[in-house]
Amino acid sequence: MTGPDPGTINPLPHHQKLVFLKNIIQNPNIIVGDYTYYDDLEDPLNFEKNVLYHFDFIGDKLHIGKFCAIASGVKFIMNGGNHETKPVSTYPFAIFGNGWEKITDGVDLKEKYPTKGDTTIGNDVWIGYEAVIMPGVTIGDGAVVATKAVVTKDVPPYSIVAGNPAQIVKMRFPDETIVKLQQIAWWDWDAEKITRNLHLINSDDVEALAACK
Repeated sequence: MTGPDPGTINPLPHHQKLVFLKNIIQNPNIIVGDYTYYDDLEDPLNFEKNVLYHFDFIGDKLHIGKFCAIASGVKFIMNGGNHETKPVSTYPFAIFGNGWEKITDGVDLKEKYPTKGDTTIGNDVWIGYEAVIMPGVTIGDGAVVATKAVVTKDVPPYSIVAGNPAQIVKMRFPDETIVKLQQIAWWDWDAEKITRNLHLINSDDVEALAACK
């Protein structure tokens, strides 16, 4: 036995509201790693409805790493939710057509509308109930995002953030330990090695984890 099949949708047969997220995603601009799960109080198959303002013409991507835990109601605001702020008006005239679309004639829409780039969630990240992740944010490996936090800027690896806007509450480990954990990158091990060393991954003995085979 080397853990659950990463290709299954419901790894817990008795709990149909938890899914391995990678296996239900349809949008090619949402990329999810193995074993990352989404647990929804209503319908986990609706995850993509929580990725908001994700328009094809902008082309921004949502990257989510391996072994992440995403709670119910987490929202990802993508770049399509941004409005222009340089013009006098922030109103999106062009989308209503009927002559108003002419303001985009000869315009590169990717340049016209503000974008902060892709949104990236690292590996082994825990995102709490109804947290909101704003566009272009990077959340580092091993980070924890508290319930209802609004993440407006990058989150360092192995930090815990909370609040609106989210602020660092504390670091989970000392700096030198964080560097070592990212070098170890246990989430990239094969299933057999992970299974063989679960007792160390589920411990705080980083030195032993670094030495394991």
